[in-house]
Amino acid sequence: MSEHGIIGRWQIVAWEQVYDDGRRTYPMGQQVEGFIQYDPDGRMMCMLCRGDRQNFTTGGQWNASQEEKAAAYSSMLAYAGTYTVGGDAVSHHVELSAFPNWKGGTQKRRIETIDAGQVALVARLEEGTSEARTARLIWKRG
Repeated sequence: MSEHGIIGRWQIVAWEQVYDDGRRTYPMGQQVEGFIQYDPDGRMMCMLCRGDRQNFTTGGQWNASQEEKAAAYSSMLAYAGTYTVGGDAVSHHVELSAFPNWKGGTQKRRIETIDAGQVALVARLEEGTSEARTARLIWKRG
């Protein structure tokens, strides 16, 4: 897929991780919500969350219980930066991320075209460890 072909907003359809030992997980559940957006100027942003996130009941954004804040962090992923496309891959050059370890790094994803309106972004994670897995996120134009 060309850089031009990836431009726009894509809605998440599914996010699955398949471990080398056969385990299959859904990091944000099977009702994942969110989008990834690629702008023509080379900027991107991604926001993903569980479809069943719970509202806080113990306080507001900053003074809720540690348990509720941890659950909120565990049920959402957000990052933004710039992107480049090369061959069958897109590289996200992360400037800001809810997961601080990604800041300043690059997240590379292989692009698999499913049909005219859907793509999968695929990544190998933790290669060479007992947690080695393939993450596959399916997106539709939206």
